[in-house]
Amino acid sequence: MTRPELIEFIRGQRLAVIASAGPGGAPQAAVVGVAVTDALEVVFDTLGSTRKAQNLRRDRSAALVIGWDDEQTLQLEGAADEPVGEALERLKACYFQAFPDGRARLAWPGITYFRVRPTWGRWSDFRTSSARIIELSAGELTAA
Repeated sequence: MTRPELIEFIRGQRLAVIASAGPGGAPQAAVVGVAVTDALEVVFDTLGSTRKAQNLRRDRSAALVIGWDDEQTLQLEGAADEPVGEALERLKACYFQAFPDGRARLAWPGITYFRVRPTWGRWSDFRTSSARIIELSAGELTAA
């Protein structure tokens, strides 16, 4: 699977499960709406008071599972951050393309945006009797 195909796959999905490490290291997971940039940056909004936001501020390690309805999934792992300035504005523009209703959430107190930059991935296609599984290296995920 090529990088453009990965981006197209993510853009065909609306939801992902994000996993983060809780205060004691235990895994915690949540469903989020995701968008993706041409640079393969996954972005989502959330309230700063949520467990996932607090977890990612403490430990930037994140894992995402994207897609499951059609027997294709993408697992991604990487570092999350809360962009500011021009980067934030660029990511919000991408997010609002996927979620126009996201603009209304700008009025919510504590709304924030996280970006995950993948360093590892695995795409799986279980639609046929011989599953197709492709592991993706950091170089494949970060190449321009």
